[in-house]
Amino acid sequence: MSHPIYEQVQSLWEAIKGIATPVNTISLPNVSVAKQHHEFIIIGLGRFGTSLAMSLNAYQHDVLAVDSDIKRVQEVAMILPHVIQLDATNIDALREIGVESFGTGIVCIGEAFEANLLATVVLKKLGVERIITKARTVTQQDILKRVGAHEVILPEHEAGVRLARRLSSIDFVDFMELTNDTGIVEIMAPKYVVGKSLKESHIRQKFNLTVVAIRRHGEVIVSPRAEEVIQDNDLLVVLGRTVDCEKLR
Repeated sequence: MSHPIYEQVQSLWEAIKGIATPVNTISLPNVSVAKQHHEFIIIGLGRFGTSLAMSLNAYQHDVLAVDSDIKRVQEVAMILPHVIQLDATNIDALREIGVESFGTGIVCIGEAFEANLLATVVLKKLGVERIITKARTVTQQDILKRVGAHEVILPEHEAGVRLARRLSSIDFVDFMELTNDTGIVEIMAPKYVVGKSLKESHIRQKFNLTVVAIRRHGEVIVSPRAEEVIQDNDLLVVLGRTVDCEKLR
């Protein structure tokens, strides 16, 4: 008995096969073929996609940004070097720009889940090595993983979880979730470890936590030595299970 998810994907894939309508693009120099596997193609230039493209570009990565909306493309072209208008659900259009040569494809289409799903399937079909897709719900996340997305992110959900963790744990200065029960936590050094070295504090032995950095007076001590003495108002950046971080505080 087939699963409803697979039936939906099958019908969408059948719809893709016949798509071969030419699209109008904005010609930009040196973007037709990707050169290296670390290059990114970002599909969907909403707030999330645009922010991601700008950040990757700021880190000196080669980024090709894609959207079907010509007005949005024209706006983003003012701040990004490589922007192109095309329908990312059109397999021939993506094949023409050599999408299979990109190491990572990121689908950031927000509102239209069907377009999001189709673009993900097309990237998979064309052999993109790594596909990251944005989802809005856990159900969408499950479907996107089933059709071949290597990673599916839920920005709104993850932001909510992070904020809730910070609000519920008043001593957590910041929190980044790695898995459901593990994260990197920035926490004010508890009074009972102030004046002790990391070795003497027994943080690793008692709480199974690793202190990966210490923030002190605006400076960061990365991979502190066991002899490093914890000072008053130090911020400890620790890696481990969330429940163990809560025990530490």
